Amino acid sequence: MSTPSPAPLPVEQELLAAVAQGRHYAPHDVLGAHPHPDGTAVTYRVLRPLAGTVEVVRAGDGVRVELEHEHDGVFVGVAPIPAAAGVSAGDYRVHVAYPVGEDGALGDVEEQDDPYRHLPTVGELDLHLIAEGRHERLWEALGARVRRSDDGAAVGTSFAVWAPNARAVRVVGDHNGWSGRVQAMRSLGASGVWELFVPGVGHGTRYKYEILGVDGHWRQKADPLARWTEVPPATASRVWDSEYTFRDREWMQRRAQTDPHEQPLSVYEVHLGSWRPGLGYRELAEQLVEYVTWLGFTHVEFLPPAEHPFGGSWGYQVTGFYAPTSRFGTPDEFKHLVDALHAAGIGVIVDWVPAHFPKDEFALGRFDGSCVYEHPDPRRGEHPDWGTYVFDYGRPQVRNFLVANALYWLEEFHIDGLRVDAVASMLYLDYSRNEGEWEPNVHGGNHNLEAIAFLREVNTTAYRTHPGIHMIAEESTAFEGVSAPVDAGGLGFGKKWNMGWMHDTLAYLGEDPVNRSWHHGQWTFSMVYAYSENYVLPLSHDEVVHGKGSLLTKIPGDRSVQLATLRAYFAYMWAHPGKKLLFMGGEYAQPSEWSEGDGLDWGASWAPEHRGVQLTMRELNRQYGQTPALWSADHTPDGFTWLEKDAAQENLLAFVRHAAAGHDDGRDLVCLTHLSGVERQGYRLGVPSAGQWEIVLDTSDAALAGRAEDAAAQDALLAQRSMSTVTAEDTPWHGQDHSVVVNVPALTTLWLRPRCGTM
Repeated sequence: MSTPSPAPLPVEQELLAAVAQGRHYAPHDVLGAHPHPDGTAVTYRVLRPLAGTVEVVRAGDGVRVELEHEHDGVFVGVAPIPAAAGVSAGDYRVHVAYPVGEDGALGDVEEQDDPYRHLPTVGELDLHLIAEGRHERLWEALGARVRRSDDGAAVGTSFAVWAPNARAVRVVGDHNGWSGRVQAMRSLGASGVWELFVPGVGHGTRYKYEILGVDGHWRQKADPLARWTEVPPATASRVWDSEYTFRDREWMQRRAQTDPHEQPLSVYEVHLGSWRPGLGYRELAEQLVEYVTWLGFTHVEFLPPAEHPFGGSWGYQVTGFYAPTSRFGTPDEFKHLVDALHAAGIGVIVDWVPAHFPKDEFALGRFDGSCVYEHPDPRRGEHPDWGTYVFDYGRPQVRNFLVANALYWLEEFHIDGLRVDAVASMLYLDYSRNEGEWEPNVHGGNHNLEAIAFLREVNTTAYRTHPGIHMIAEESTAFEGVSAPVDAGGLGFGKKWNMGWMHDTLAYLGEDPVNRSWHHGQWTFSMVYAYSENYVLPLSHDEVVHGKGSLLTKIPGDRSVQLATLRAYFAYMWAHPGKKLLFMGGEYAQPSEWSEGDGLDWGASWAPEHRGVQLTMRELNRQYGQTPALWSADHTPDGFTWLEKDAAQENLLAFVRHAAAGHDDGRDLVCLTHLSGVERQGYRLGVPSAGQWEIVLDTSDAALAGRAEDAAAQDALLAQRSMSTVTAEDTPWHGQDHSVVVNVPALTTLWLRPRCGTM
């Protein structure tokens, strides 16, 4: 008489129904292999809706178990516990056949691995760090990661997502016909993390998470840590398995040993989609690299490259914080672009947007039906100007999401710096809010203490883990200590955009030369506060859009006056204390206002007079990089001396830049900028030393002014150019013991340096 097979382990009908429908928080408790308490048998349950036959085949001993349909696509069967040593009850495969055709005949048997036989892919240490908000490599725990299973028997993708208030979470995608019920994720305790390893899923698979919120509604959401996405307007996440190997070891080693404050920094700001429309990352790695190398900028800065659904936001409304936009190629192709820039000796800064995020239904907003990433109080959680959500900086996991995101760009893409957007909106609770629309902090003030703590943490962590990088704040107020160290009470940024300098000097340029004397203070005021922060002087994209016109058209007068003024202004800017940033198109004085939909007006750059501005910028960068006086002491008063700051009637100023101690070429550089419409003959200028002084730059030079028939003639003029030399006289002037006499053309900047060997 044969022994009857034991009955399957019982499961309550309500629980079985929830698992069958993919709405249970712990599907692994029911599905998979479950040994019986008496140690004699194991129950196998698998979920295969619409299957005709289902069989489990154990890998180690070949035991086969035909499963019976139990409830709504759940099949169950029992097998003896493996008798052979080393055979695991949990190492099995599912053989399934589905009905095909109208007569219900079964198709071929398919062998499938079962997600519910695998152990969690997020470890206890990961969960502990996530709960504390201290997981600096969060992207290695959450998101979609191609990997081999713990037993080594399967290759697939582990999915993990933080959704602390969800009732259930499912993976949907190409691999399961976007049917979420068959791949419900398990909740990993109180961590708020949901996880599932799906065998057979690999690189390129499109997916989302289907989340059952506390309100009882299902939502399809893109992965917050997706490292690749569909090309907008499509919104699915994609599994990414990088195959790229960087070739920039020397660059990275040199960067780590470099003090970024005492190096030249001239930045070419680029909107990837409109620099030359139609180019992808690979084409940019050739054309953009060649162009920036020719111009001589030390760095490029990309407007936010993270994925964003609306191109008109220029990237400032991010939905995929961990994914380079797919508009221009894959993440590995973006790496190739960075690598190519490094190979050319050009650093890469990206705009980073932790201040807010859009309300798109597929993205972070109300992620699990509740306020997960955004602050729950609308007075702190919504931005009135931009119609976006504001991050809850006081929540450890949200802070962790952002800190790790900063590190992700620095680590995975070898980015050399982050320019943090809209810092002012983060610092103040009453930013763009009227009385009654904001809530004071615990001290009764208007500072967002949680955001301040976050900024300090991200800066401290970024500099600790990636020495030599740049952390730059776009901050438009007088908040103290933006670029001061955290241990000195500052925010810990390395640099801050000098918005005041930009607005004041552009306003000065906007005046007719005959009226500029009344506005002279706008031109000189920047030196009153020049060393209150470590400044970058920006002429950014914000100044050439939305009806503001181009840099060129801000200047009154005919085209020749506009071009001459702009050349002189650029040379003044490159000599002024502070690092430099110029938005694309400005380098050749694009006449039209920038539009992200139209691209740059490259045709204008071919005209000799516009090419002259371009050549001026090239010459400025060349001399800037070779002249320590222009960058080695940017952030200390020791690097600057006024010669003439009160010549308002003459529309003229002059100053000396000094090199920091220890540089081989410690020669001073004298800058004289004259923005009057009349020439000044025989102008006496104080200089700090005797001997011969060379006029190393004259922005009215014929080649730079475009007084040539074509580019070839212009290049010939440049090649034939020789520097004028003047001899310092023992005539004290401008507070110096010596002086020179120079002729100063209208609307011109002159740079003078001691001739080598005459210091």
